[in-house]
Parts: sequence; structure tokens; C-alpha cells
Amino acid sequence: MGVQGLTTLVEGNRQLFQDVKFRDSRLVIDGSSLYFRLYFTHGFDQQHGGDYDAFACLLTDFFSTLAACNIQPYVVLDGGMDPSDKKFSTLRQRLQSKIREANNLCHGRNGSVLPLLTRDVFIQVLIQRGVPLVQCPTEADWEIACLAHQWSCPVLSNDSDFYIFDLPGGYLPLSFFQWTNLSGKASQRYISARCYTTNHLCSWFRIMSCELLPLCAVLTGNDYSTPKEADTLLAMLDGSALRRGGGRGRGRAHNSRAEIILLWLASFSNVAEALEEVSMLMGEEGAQGKRGKKGGLTSKLWAGMQEYHINPRSSLARWFSGGKAPGGQASGLAQLPECLLVAAAKGLLAPSVVDALVMHRVLLVPQVEDSKTASSHCASRAIRQVLYGILLLGAQDNVPQGTGGGAQQVKGPRGEVQTQDIRLQENIRQGARGGRGRGGRGSGGRGQGHILPTQQGMHVAFSMEKAAGAATVQAQGFSTPICVEEYDRCDLNLNKNQVEAHPPRNHVPLDRLCQAPVAVRLGVLLEVLGVKESALAPVPLHLHLAVAVTGFWMREATPTPSQPELQALVLGMVCGELSCINHAGAVSKLNWVAERKVWTGLDRQRVRPGERHGMDIRAAHSFSQWQACLWSALCLNQLLLLPLPEPLLSWLFCGTLVHGLLRYLKGGQSAESILTGGHFSWQLYSSLLDAVRNCSFKANPSSSASGRKRRGRGRGRGGRGGCGGGAQGAGRDTEDINNRFSLLMSGEEFYYD
Repeated sequence: MGVQGLTTLVEGNRQLFQDVKFRDSRLVIDGSSLYFRLYFTHGFDQQHGGDYDAFACLLTDFFSTLAACNIQPYVVLDGGMDPSDKKFSTLRQRLQSKIREANNLCHGRNGSVLPLLTRDVFIQVLIQRGVPLVQCPTEADWEIACLAHQWSCPVLSNDSDFYIFDLPGGYLPLSFFQWTNLSGKASQRYISARCYTTNHLCSWFRIMSCELLPLCAVLTGNDYSTPKEADTLLAMLDGSALRRGGGRGRGRAHNSRAEIILLWLASFSNVAEALEEVSMLMGEEGAQGKRGKKGGLTSKLWAGMQEYHINPRSSLARWFSGGKAPGGQASGLAQLPECLLVAAAKGLLAPSVVDALVMHRVLLVPQVEDSKTASSHCASRAIRQVLYGILLLGAQDNVPQGTGGGAQQVKGPRGEVQTQDIRLQENIRQGARGGRGRGGRGSGGRGQGHILPTQQGMHVAFSMEKAAGAATVQAQGFSTPICVEEYDRCDLNLNKNQVEAHPPRNHVPLDRLCQAPVAVRLGVLLEVLGVKESALAPVPLHLHLAVAVTGFWMREATPTPSQPELQALVLGMVCGELSCINHAGAVSKLNWVAERKVWTGLDRQRVRPGERHGMDIRAAHSFSQWQACLWSALCLNQLLLLPLPEPLLSWLFCGTLVHGLLRYLKGGQSAESILTGGHFSWQLYSSLLDAVRNCSFKANPSSSASGRKRRGRGRGRGGRGGCGGGAQGAGRDTEDINNRFSLLMSGEEFYYD
């Protein structure tokens, strides 16, 4: 989570760094820091749903630059939430903040929100380029430090925790990593950077041992002491440092919290002495707390310091050398079959899926949308319910959901069991537990697990040990739903919903997933999306999932997407395909002069930074619902071990392009006019639009995927009108377009294999 104030303190002192010409080295990269910084510092769109194509090009440039300097990157990504729950409060606060920032962006005010699919685009680019990567079971900082320590190479990140870890190869902050200005002759290319080591910090503050620095991190109040304890202790430490005359004593009235603590640490020769003084200042008896033998603040601080103790043998080093996937019993991932453990380590199983399994909890990322209506994630809840069913329901749990025994369920219109203001829900949970509600004390650190609704509509958590009893109740005809806590937006507040897990009609239990044939897994996916495989036949294989999701979106989004919105989305896909063909160098197989004219005309419609008009909030909400549906479907497809190839997201959707195309269509122009002359482009557009129309009629009305009746509101009819002759003529050209794509896209087959 970082150390408050330390980045400002360290980066404000030029003396704490050494200038380096970085080349010919391994480099351990904090993946989460990298994609956040690259996206936000290069001015990519946040308001319209993301410039994924431009972001992918920037990532390609970044890793090409590293290759030019003979730098071998190893990317390490964060995984699921910490099962201890000590950081959950901070995560909720950040989520609430992002809800308000997304609302600000929607109304033209300042804000900072990462578009929903940014992380997925990042992973796809890494896989395409063959960059070694690993997704950790939980937060990655400690694993990154252990790997870099074993390899004696630097870490590239933007996280202040790396000012605390004692790394022999040093730490390269992203803010000083000048990768866009490549230097040196052709055979001696290098990147100018600044390298930090803990020795620099200790020397500057005259701290006798680097082992004291972790105490600085935990004394700032992060995770291990309450704000009141931290403030009280800070005042005592400042006075103690003055009495002892420690540190350099520069401008003490303006010192930050981190600087006060560092000045105080200069008074001690080892950790034991410092903890003994903390014990005395806080009124604790004796100094035994330094080893955690006594309760209170000192033992908590000691426990926090252990998170900075580096293991000289890294499990990630074994992974990168072809060993087993990191995880197992300690992380809670032992419940996953081996094939899914490997998929998770490769970044092909979303952290939210792991959170649903281990914690029974998912945090849904806020998007720029209409805050006066339901969250965009509501449109895709049915997909996630089946995902939760596969994760949490064994074969014996696949029984009809009844209402016997007098226990009443309170369900919302989209399958949620309960929706309440988060503060009220926390009070209920804490009262039921008789404790402080740390989110896992009664259930092995996995959140609430099974939920028992009471007649008053409140939820009382009961432990995982009682699951056997719940199974007995089910066998007797009663229904105790298994739920996942979803944290999502309601108006401008963060709410907790209990979302019931639903098994698919052809349920494949988690422990049998790896042995299930592709056809069975594909059947589950298409059942959930309500699509027949035959409806997808007219379009290229790599677009099957996108088309199925778009049909699902046409049925489930509220309000129903307009015809121009659908056309703009499909035109954006056509533009992406032309971009992909151009980048793949496959233009010789087409009349590229004509197709390039179409491509240029489509791209010209982008919303440019200097010409942005008022935000179309309805369109933003509609396209955010589409992204939410795609994200949930990607998670389910990954859990099912990719029965459909993932679409290349960087070419599939660009927010500024789709919004610009919608403006073009709403201005009275037709889709036909912008595709004039492009035979291939027209065929692809017509084929996609016709397939979406066919997919927008639900294939299995009785499916348990959504648990709702068909709405009968004519949602599928939106794909019929306004398409010109293209949609009608798509069937005639199906074979032709598939033949063309089999040639054009053959260079990408390695990605899907």
C-alpha cells in the first residue's frame, strides 16, 4: 500500500540517488505500477471508456526500448485481495473515491479513473511479445523484492515500499526512468535512470542499520496501528528525537511524518532498542513486545515489519525457470485445480475470480457512467452469478433453489439477495459477530461465506464449519443460497450486495473443470450468454466472444442500446480489424488502397482532445455496460479455460473512436457512406451486425443463467433497422469473409494456442 509521505521526502532529495546508464541487465517490473503510470502520464482517454489501441502501441514501444538496451524484463502482477483483510478498509475507501472521480469525469470535471479493460490489454500485449510475467496470489510487493534480491537486479516501480526493502540491485523509480529518450550508440543503447538503495537513505539520516527502516514504514499508521495511536506516537517520537539530538535537525517545524520517524530512528543501533522505547512511550510494561510475546502496539509493529523481511529464495524465480506456479495452501488457492493455478500465474485468471473463490467477495471497478441509474455492472450480473456457481457450488449443491422452512429471501430485480448502504451493512455484520468485523474471523479469512437470511431481511454470517449442516438443510428441501459480496456503486455510494451463486444448466464442478471437453465448456459459456453457436458462424473465430457479448448486451442493458450505438460499436470493431491487418503487414491480400481510405475515414471520427464537446452521458453509460458485459464474459471464459479465443482488446474497442462514430451517425450520416468503396470492410460490418442481431434473441429462454423471464420488450429488434442492404447481404458473403480472415489472421494463431 506504500509508505505515506516517503516518496515526496526521498524524491525531493537528489543526494539519495545515483545516476545510472541502465542496460544489459535483468529488470523486475512491478506490473501494476507500470500500467497505471503509463496510462495516466501519457494523456490517454478516461472519459469515453479508454484509448486501448494507443495504450497497446505505447506498451509495445516500451518493451521494444528495453530490448534495444539488452534489458530482460520480468513482470510481476498483483493478484487477489489479502486474506488477512487488514487492507480491506483502505480498498473500500479507494473504491468510494473512484466512484466520485468517475462521476466528475462524466460531467466534465477533473478525475482519474483507469478504464475497465486496461489491465487485460496490458496482459495481452505482454503475452503477444513473449514478455515473462507472473500474477501473484495476492499483493506482489514482497514477491518482487524477494525475486530482485535473489537475482541482484533492480526493481522498476512507483511504490514507496521499495524505499524500505533492502535490495542489492537497487530501486529504479518510474518517475526517473527516461525510457522515451534512448541514449548511446546503436550497439550501446541505454536508458538514463536514477537508482536508489537503502544505504543512501540511512547515510543521509545517519541511521546505523537498514534493518530499522521497516519500523519507519509501519509507524506511519498503515495497517498496523490506528490513526489515533499513530498521531499520539508521532508526537512522542518527535519529542524523543529532539531530546536525543538525532538526525540532521533541518527545519523541524516542516518535517513530514516519515522524516520525523527517520530522525528518531537515528538514535538507535538496532530494532530492539527502538521497539523498547516505543513500548515505554506507549506505557506498555517491559520490552518483551519486541518479539511479539506481549500484546499491544509493539507486537503489531513487529508483525508489520516482517512484511519487509526478504526471503533469499524466491518462488517466482522457480516459476520463471519453468517450475510450479506460486500459491498453494498459504494463499488460499489450494482450492483451485492445477490447470487453473497455472492459468492464474500466467495472468489468465482475473484476480476478481480468485477473490470470489477465496474471500467470497468481489470489488467491481467504477466506470464513467450515469450515476443516476443503476451501475453498469448490473447488466452483467447474470454472467457473474454463473461464474460464482462454478467456483462455489459442487455437484451436490446443484439443486433447484426453493423457499421451504420459513426462511425468507429478499431478492432484487437482478438476482441480488440484499442491497444496503455499506455503513448499515457493516453495523449489522459487526453486531451479529459480536466483534469488530474484520471480514473473515468467523470463516477462515474468506469473508462471509454462506449467508443465512433472517425474516427481517438481515444477513447473519455463519462459519464455514457449518457448511455441512447447510448441505443437510438443502437435502431436506430447504434452500440456503451461497452468495458472494459484490461491492458496487449505488448512486454515488459504495454498496455491498449479496449476489447469489447460480450453477449453469450443465454444471461442471470446479474440481472437474480441467477434464471437461472443450465442447462442454463452450456449451456452458454460450448458455450463459444466451447464444447458439450457429449464430456466430458468419464471423471470424477471434470475434465470436465479442459478438456473443454484444448480443447479450443488447438484451440486458438498460435502457436498450439504440441502433446508432450498436452501429458505432460495430464500426469501431471494423476499424480495429483494419488497424490489426495493417500492423500485421497483411495488406497485400486486400485492395488496400480502398480499405485504407475506409480506415482513414473511420479513424478521422475520433473525439480529439482539443475538440471535445459535451459528454453524451447516455452513450457513456451504454458503452460502459458493454465493457462490463465483456469483462464478466472474459472472466468466465478464462475460468472455463478459454473455450473461445480472447479477442484482441486493443483492436476491439476504443472509446474516443466509438463516441465519435456515434456523433457522426447521430448527425445524419449513414454507416454505408463511411464504408463506401471498401468491399472487405462492408462485408465485415454487415456480417458482424447480422450476427449480433441473431445473438440478441436468447437461445435458451429456460436457462438458469439469468434466472429471469424474457422481458418481451423487443430488445432484439434494434439490430434490424437502419442497416441498409449490408445486413441482408451478409449471409451471401459469409464463406468469402471467413476465407479472407483465415489468410489475414494466420499470423496471430500463436496467441490463441
